[in-house]
Amino acid sequence: MNRVGFILKPQSGEAIALLMDLLPRLSASGCRAYVLAGEERPELPGACALGEDELGRSIDLAVVLGGDGTMLRGASVVADHGVPVLGVNLGRLGFLTPFDPAEADDAIQAALVGKLAIEVRARLRVSLHPREGDAEERIALNDTVIHQGGLARLLDLEARLDGRLIAAYRADGLIVCTPTGSTAYNLAAGGPILAPDQAAMVMTPICAHSLTARPLVVPQTGTLTVALAGGGGDDDVRTAVVTVDGQWARSFTSGDRVEITATAAPLRVFQSTKGYFDILREKLHWGRRLDRSDR
Repeated sequence: MNRVGFILKPQSGEAIALLMDLLPRLSASGCRAYVLAGEERPELPGACALGEDELGRSIDLAVVLGGDGTMLRGASVVADHGVPVLGVNLGRLGFLTPFDPAEADDAIQAALVGKLAIEVRARLRVSLHPREGDAEERIALNDTVIHQGGLARLLDLEARLDGRLIAAYRADGLIVCTPTGSTAYNLAAGGPILAPDQAAMVMTPICAHSLTARPLVVPQTGTLTVALAGGGGDDDVRTAVVTVDGQWARSFTSGDRVEITATAAPLRVFQSTKGYFDILREKLHWGRRLDRSDR
């Protein structure tokens, strides 16, 4: 590996400053550095700017300087090219970006010489099939969410796996996530955390109008289909919104359907030496005892 591409948190002075610190050592190691173009930023000596279409096929290693949102963008740029990603956390929780800024230089050098393990993270192919018109498709690393948008009323949703009915939900919406996305919106909505190597998807209803509606884990090998299914009452909401990784949204109406299945190309990410459960304990404060200053 000698071609390193950087994807920076937008409008982040911290990300630019860190990149400027990293570039001299990369140059001394004989590496070529690239940065994702399209953001307003100062000139970066030693880094060539490339567009999204070029970056993924021009690099051997991608480095994300930002938070989980920046990682989601980076995944959409490089995952289909099989380029592994190293995430440096400049955000808040940083489940997808496990390396601290102080570790960035050593972590990149270790990755370049094959001393960091790589794990695969499943992604979901989300296809929106409208009642009329052409289908649209997006790839989710975290989740796809069907929700009521700006209208605070319940939705009637029907979910099927490989054509067989799972359940009809009356709720504010439904989250379908990967193991990676299980620590995002799914976790906030009361869904379970899945280890990254689990070949499964989680379906979590949002504020369901039934105490028996619970999160459900289903295999990634199937095709999950979600559609609006009104009960025929005057208060039925027949229009909703479908979002993918919080970065793409479309209206979703009666007669439309969303099909969700695993992609053939997962995201490859460099593992921190901390380990997944060490990161969970750190980020979620499991087992932490509060002292008086924390109360």
